[in-house]
Amino acid sequence: MSDLNQRQIGLENLERRLAEDLSLLELPPKEWVPHSEHEGTWVHDVVIIGAGMCGMVAAASLKMLGIFNVICLDRAPEGLEGPWITYARMETLRSPKQLTGPALGLPSLTFRAWYVAQFGQSAWDLLGKIPKDQWMEYLVWYRKVLGLPVRNEVTVTGMAPVTEDLIAIDATDGESGSNERMYARHVVLATGRDGLGGSYVPEFAERIDHRFWAHSADDIDFTALAGKRVAVIGAGASAMDNAATALEAGAAAVDMIIRRREMPRVNKFTGISSQGVVQGFTGLSDTWKWKFMDYVLNAQTPPPRDSTLRVSRHPNGRFFLDTAMRSMRQEDGAVVVDTNRGELAYDFVIFATGFRVNLDRRPELVNFAPFIRFWQDTFKPEAGAQNGELATSPYLGRDFEFLEKVPGSCPALRLVHCFNYPASLSHGKLSGDVPAVSDGGRRLAQGIARSLFVADRETHFANLAAYETPELLGDEWTDSAAMLGRTIEGAAE
Repeated sequence: MSDLNQRQIGLENLERRLAEDLSLLELPPKEWVPHSEHEGTWVHDVVIIGAGMCGMVAAASLKMLGIFNVICLDRAPEGLEGPWITYARMETLRSPKQLTGPALGLPSLTFRAWYVAQFGQSAWDLLGKIPKDQWMEYLVWYRKVLGLPVRNEVTVTGMAPVTEDLIAIDATDGESGSNERMYARHVVLATGRDGLGGSYVPEFAERIDHRFWAHSADDIDFTALAGKRVAVIGAGASAMDNAATALEAGAAAVDMIIRRREMPRVNKFTGISSQGVVQGFTGLSDTWKWKFMDYVLNAQTPPPRDSTLRVSRHPNGRFFLDTAMRSMRQEDGAVVVDTNRGELAYDFVIFATGFRVNLDRRPELVNFAPFIRFWQDTFKPEAGAQNGELATSPYLGRDFEFLEKVPGSCPALRLVHCFNYPASLSHGKLSGDVPAVSDGGRRLAQGIARSLFVADRETHFANLAAYETPELLGDEWTDSAAMLGRTIEGAAE
């Protein structure tokens, strides 16, 4: 029997086991949300924008609570959702292989179960970290085996409130080119690290011809960098992965331009990972939330050791520490990078400089942007604890919903849920990373379920009043009092 056939048989056995587990747990439960229409058009209970890991966990969590009238929209072709095999250029995930990630507490839904079913326990024991391509294969299987409703190559072009309880979403189907309008009672933004804005580069870079530079999240043709001098700005994981990819593609030299005197070495949040943090972070005061996140951001997250070694193993990969980029200009068919250590000439520059909140870059939020409350609208940190990234984080409610900057200014805003990386300051790291994404999905789904039930309370009460299926048929007992009465009457006669 071929390896491929053995893998297929292993997966089929796992899928039967998962189906049995779900049956034993009575999952998913029966549907309970009343269907509705708006002007003759079907209304979705939830539209999820994004079908990467977070989008699928959101959809699965809703399904496990009996909410089926859900659709995920993703602009990418099927199998290319999220960053895993597009701009994520690492070789493996950072997370330890044993983390259960999006499995929602179901052993048969874990990556480990998926891997062992195909390759065996001994292969699992030998596995170091999860190859990113296999993680994507697992997510494709996750979507299939749970029957999650996803429409690919659909781009959301706009979103606006219709009433206090309804949102209109405009979208374009990339395959047919047609435009359509759909309606939703709730919208979930599962749009990743750049979910409330986009990639960030210094303003001076924007003035340079784009053929000389790219952001690390761009679609970069690394084969075109063969024989070229390349600079990578930054020292995080994406910086290392992009530098290594350029070196492996044959770049003549790759210089890491790193502002810090020393690279961070300790991943602080990993050191305190626990269910206490997962469940308790949202219960902290604003002051303590800010204190935790500000400390972590200032300490910075180190790049993975393997990613760093992937660069340093190349003799033409160099690390320029304590080197701050100040400006950049075009000159003689190249770019000159001005730093505190002097000028350096390159053929191409990659900015691994992260993402920034900029609602004007998000068509789905343009109509809501003026009303959204941010942390800077609510909280003033102590002197010395100011942090621009935290200040522009959305100040979210208990169910990841946006809150109004001015109460009453946009009531429908509560129907939009921010289930992406910028939610971290309000909820902790539950909506952007692998470790606690199931906890985040359950919190989100439970909140939406609560909101839907409350909104439909009149219907549910009417159903309660109309329910007439008897538990007892009337022939299960004898009326002893009536018997006693007849006995007494007979004795008197």
